[in-house]
Amino acid sequence: MNHLGHKIRELRESQNLLLRQVAAELEMDTALMSKIERGERNASKQQVIEIAKYLKANEEDLLTLWLADKIESTIVEEPTIAYQAMKIANKKLKK
Repeated sequence: MNHLGHKIRELRESQNLLLRQVAAELEMDTALMSKIERGERNASKQQVIEIAKYLKANEEDLLTLWLADKIESTIVEEPTIAYQAMKIANKKLKK
């Protein structure tokens, strides 16, 4: 399970919502919602925003987890150079 999926499941369960309830409200297939929660499928940015609204979650927090998952999935295949690449990217972001 990825960071975003774990958080979505945590929020959903804390509100006693069924997976199918959330999926129906978001006009999403239940199987897709389940895959997002399990980290087997990536949500789009718009889907994350809609999920945040429906679950009354902080949109920025969920988008941060979404982006962290995207970054992690990109660099996981290059563990020896990933840290150096992230340091370079971080310097550019600070400018």
